[in-house]
Amino acid sequence: MKRKNGMFHRRMFCTAVTGAAMLSGMMVVCAGAAEEKAETDTYTVGICQYVQHEALDAATEGFKTALQERLGEKVIFDEQNAQGDSHTCPIIMNGFIAKEVDLILANATPALQSAVTATSEIPILGTSVTNYAVALSQEDFDGVVGGNVSGTSDLAPLDGQADMIQELFPDCKMIGLLYCSAEPNSQYQIDVMTQELETRGYVCTAYGFLDSNDVSSVVNKAVIESDLIYVPTDNTAAANAELIANICSPAGVPVVTGDEGCCRTCGVATLAISYYELGYVTGEMAADILENGADISTMPIQYAPKFTKEYNKAVCESLGIEIPSDYTELKMSGEF
Repeated sequence: MKRKNGMFHRRMFCTAVTGAAMLSGMMVVCAGAAEEKAETDTYTVGICQYVQHEALDAATEGFKTALQERLGEKVIFDEQNAQGDSHTCPIIMNGFIAKEVDLILANATPALQSAVTATSEIPILGTSVTNYAVALSQEDFDGVVGGNVSGTSDLAPLDGQADMIQELFPDCKMIGLLYCSAEPNSQYQIDVMTQELETRGYVCTAYGFLDSNDVSSVVNKAVIESDLIYVPTDNTAAANAELIANICSPAGVPVVTGDEGCCRTCGVATLAISYYELGYVTGEMAADILENGADISTMPIQYAPKFTKEYNKAVCESLGIEIPSDYTELKMSGEF
């Protein structure tokens, strides 16, 4: 019995050692597989851009560049454009959800609103959004949206834009504020700018259009009744900047814009941000979420790092407008 018990114990010992070795080997294999997976993992990022125009294009480009610099080939983009149709945004978002993308970039307010409606799980970063509290109907906004949403704002100081108008056009009396009334962030800018300009002695009239079909008639009316036209950061106006130029320039009515892309086409001057830089900051936020596991619910909305007084040389010369020396001439090449 002793001998049998000894044999039994030796067999048990050998079995235990063999099992431990196999388990150890499995753990090494699993660890190696996990490490290999981490090295080869890719992240799919859905990009929904509301409309095709220079400012939003630049923001998307900056976003992609920042992510590629941080993640390289690990990031895959599914880039979609709603072509200015707000009804297309939910369709794009549903496609992202079905594809189980890792993060959504919502470029412009309608895209952001659709993304927030579509999912409370996938991280959403907005860009080219003027005011998140207005866009998402948040009260007591403290700079953090919360939940699965954060991003960057393209809001330039509206009081600074009003100061610029006063500096360049002190003798103007009637200012027409041109915007898309269907865009809540545009309405916000118009309300604030009206107050800012009226405190500086101007008479302001808001001219709203619902979509691109109304732009021509609304601009023609505004030009007849105004000494100067102001256009905020507005997606529909930016997409129709050439039409605005074709009406305002022959009439000799100067246009001041809220973004440099629109200014390149129809404006004389702008207090502007770089949308490429804004998108780049958004891309860095995305990399922190995907690569480092940053908690989007605690990430505050970021703003453009700097603002520049810029002028459109060709338009200023055609209208005989002299620009102070501290303004920077707009690059007309479209290079970021």
